[in-house]
Amino acid sequence: MLLRFTKMHGLGNDFMVLDLVSQHAHIQPKHAKQWGDRHTGIGFDQLLIVEAPSNPEVDFRYRIFNADGSEVEQCGNGARCFARFVLDKRLTAKKRIRVETKGGIIELDVHNDGQVCVDMGPPRLAPADIPFVADEQALSYALQIDGHTHRIAAVSMGNPHSVLRVDDIQRTPVHELGPKIEHHPRFPQRVNAGFLQVVDRHRAYLRVWERGAGETQACGTGACAAAVAAIAQGWMDSPVCIELPGGRLSIEWAGPGQPVLMTGPAVRVYEGQVRF
Repeated sequence: MLLRFTKMHGLGNDFMVLDLVSQHAHIQPKHAKQWGDRHTGIGFDQLLIVEAPSNPEVDFRYRIFNADGSEVEQCGNGARCFARFVLDKRLTAKKRIRVETKGGIIELDVHNDGQVCVDMGPPRLAPADIPFVADEQALSYALQIDGHTHRIAAVSMGNPHSVLRVDDIQRTPVHELGPKIEHHPRFPQRVNAGFLQVVDRHRAYLRVWERGAGETQACGTGACAAAVAAIAQGWMDSPVCIELPGGRLSIEWAGPGQPVLMTGPAVRVYEGQVRF
């Protein structure tokens, strides 16, 4: 059988989006791995699946697979693409959409100018909720890598993130440090590793080594986690403009217990069919 799909991206973080509301298929990790290959498949950072909800209080269920086949809890850039997709495909007429994810319920608000604001909910900072191995909650933690100590923040935005402040984002060895942080034993479910260069009170540069995908052009949950870490430690003030290789995201956070609001674009690239 043939499955219809849409290729989309949020600031260069690219996705294959499947409508499994009007189509029926049982997607397995092997399919994500096969389709995610950029040489022999379609190629993407994540596969996004739109399903009917199991919770009557939400509009859709949203599942996410990395290109290596692993299923993850959350993807901020993907959430914006999800919102545009369900509107474009007329699966809903709502501009404010509630979505069930593996990491919890999120709310998506599609603006008239095409920008999408995602209410990611409050960040989780307790080590057990990330999960991260630590004796107690702190603003930053000492992480040992190859005999060197790095001070990181640990934040969950429905998925685990570390945030390391650096002086020069371009000179930072992201492809060396990223995998070592991702697989560090203090993160039992692995982690997305963010590298943040603060420019001023409202602007910063960010690169993210994503768990199961490597460095991507943008990471929405990574930008949210970086903003939370920077605001919590007094480096920056809300709202924050996070500049990633693929473009800019606006992040707002009013402090502990408050939701993180992320606003940015979502773009459709092309439509296609894949044999299943």
